Amino acid sequence: MKKLKYIILTMFALTVLIGCKKQKIENTTIEVVDNNRHYYPVLQGQEKTMVFPLINKGEHPFLLTDMIVSCGCIIAKKESLMRIPAGGEGKLILKFDTTKNVGFVKHYVTLYGNFANTDKIEVSFDLNVVPDAHYTKDYEELFEEHKGDNVKDLVDGKIDRDYYLDLK
Repeated sequence: MKKLKYIILTMFALTVLIGCKKQKIENTTIEVVDNNRHYYPVLQGQEKTMVFPLINKGEHPFLLTDMIVSCGCIIAKKESLMRIPAGGEGKLILKFDTTKNVGFVKHYVTLYGNFANTDKIEVSFDLNVVPDAHYTKDYEELFEEHKGDNVKDLVDGKIDRDYYLDLK
């Protein structure tokens, strides 16, 4: 009787283990919309929220395995990036706290996952953080004050976002 129980238990365990076939994760291609952004200056202490759309151009789902930010002042929300279906879109939402930065800052967010041609993708942005001055205002502060009026008069070119990209 004991041998019968062991045989049945062993057959059940083998059936379960054979049925648990490990799925192979196929590689895919991801495109970051408007990567390497250059944001307009902000005052120190303000919080800047950035949204980077990521589009899965491949035929397989994208699975995020890890994300590393270059500074503790960046909070990354990765919930919509954990799994992006083929042809779908996810959003990398970053909250950047400017309290601990002054001057020109450039930050990176490194994404790891099942990329087709590389092991990681870097999303980057930069901006100038201007300290709150108790004297004559400089151009960044004036820009920030007048930004709501008519930004098109303050900068050259077409303004439809709060950042710009390098000319190619």
